[in-house]
Amino acid sequence: MAKKRQLDAKRIVVKVGTSTLIHPNGKVNFHAIDQLCYVLTGLVNDGKQVVLVSSGAIGVGMGQVGLHERPESIPAQQALAAIGQSGLMSVYQQRFSLYGQRIGQILLTHDVLEYPLSRQNALNTFNSLLEWGVIPIVNENDTVAVDEMDHHTKFGDNDQLSAIVSSIVDADLLVMLSDIDGFFDKNPRKYSDAKLFERITKIDETALEAAGGKGSKFGTGGMMTKLKAAQRMLENDKMMILANGQDPAIIFDLVKGEPLGTLFVKEEK
Repeated sequence: MAKKRQLDAKRIVVKVGTSTLIHPNGKVNFHAIDQLCYVLTGLVNDGKQVVLVSSGAIGVGMGQVGLHERPESIPAQQALAAIGQSGLMSVYQQRFSLYGQRIGQILLTHDVLEYPLSRQNALNTFNSLLEWGVIPIVNENDTVAVDEMDHHTKFGDNDQLSAIVSSIVDADLLVMLSDIDGFFDKNPRKYSDAKLFERITKIDETALEAAGGKGSKFGTGGMMTKLKAAQRMLENDKMMILANGQDPAIIFDLVKGEPLGTLFVKEEK
């Protein structure tokens, strides 16, 4: 049995993927969202500062208009985000209020963080909310974000966004919840002998080769984007844990240092 990890994380960013929030049939997973809100409120009550980076807006929008496949056109995706974002926040507001936890919404585009003044304004907002014990819920502003020509506003995906937010707020730990138990040497859905890495200290060619393609039909993140996020955290001497978010209560165990999922951390000198 692997020994407990010594994390000592005070400021934590939690990234939750669409696969955790949305059932395969496109319906909102209210149980998972309720568990997530319960756990994050518990962390705040324990003196932690928590930022939630939440996917799911387009997935919620798809469910609300009855689409079963994510459309390829950017205008359609942005329209779904506009529908789903308000629906998702409404659910979060309702569930967090059950536990007496206040939340705030922050929608970001890449441009905001490219320019020092607007980046500092964003940081000031984060710091104020965290000092007040409020959980900022962050998403990309999908209704306006584009990535074409010289107008670079998209982060690419919420895996990257969560690592960037972690860097901005100087978080000690990024907890990334996905639909997989951690990082494996090969795809565990295809190979029964796939081995889970308990600890990764550097992103090398071996790790990159083991990374697969995209994830669920409602989300966009694949293992490669998670490795890129981990790389950013390691470059900043911070930690990231990739774990299965099917039951968000796992966050309690992860923060306590239980050896679950894959811990990305620089090797101790």
